Amino acid sequence: MEFAEFLLAASTADLGAEPAARDTADILEYRLDLAADGPAVLAAYDGVLPLLVTNRSEHEGGAAPDRPARLDSLVTAVEQPQVAAVDIELATVQAGAGERVLERAREEGVAVVVSVHDFDGTPDRERMRALLRAGAEHGDVAKLAVTAQNRGDVLDLLAVTHELSPTVPVATMAMGEAGQHSRVVAPLYGSRIGYAPVDPADATAPGQYDLDTLRRLVDRLRGR
Repeated sequence: MEFAEFLLAASTADLGAEPAARDTADILEYRLDLAADGPAVLAAYDGVLPLLVTNRSEHEGGAAPDRPARLDSLVTAVEQPQVAAVDIELATVQAGAGERVLERAREEGVAVVVSVHDFDGTPDRERMRALLRAGAEHGDVAKLAVTAQNRGDVLDLLAVTHELSPTVPVATMAMGEAGQHSRVVAPLYGSRIGYAPVDPADATAPGQYDLDTLRRLVDRLRGR
């Protein structure tokens, strides 16, 4: 899968939710770390939407213990024909533990999203540039989710997104109430991926819109 333009990902731990998302989303983010018996369900998936598989570590807001089995699941996932992309944390890659996921993804032609999640705040612009560039060195898209305390934090994130996006494929968003609107406007500044739950009750990050709302707002701002 290529991320040449904005794609909307419907986040879920239940692949049975795919029919409710297929008319709105471009891709389904399957949260292995939140799913029961995820690998087995993944192997039986017969939906229409391609999958972006995530097995988020506890260190970055997920539910998967940071053990070798977490990465084993990702290696197995990228071997499934319905998986178009996989998410792995930049910290995992830089520690050397994620290299086998990257190698298998390359062998299978699966795109890689290299992600960073900051639940404490928003780094300064120089740091955000460095994180995104580092992510892009290892993957097809560099994802950065920060926590905004105010509108200034959102402006910093959008400025970095706008600056890098012509040459560096990025996906950016600001979590929290102050950053909620970033999920709508970041695509205008070059962000390649947006995330939203099919059901608002299943939000996987602070400040997420539901899927239908985010699709409608993004499309309206983009003149579609």
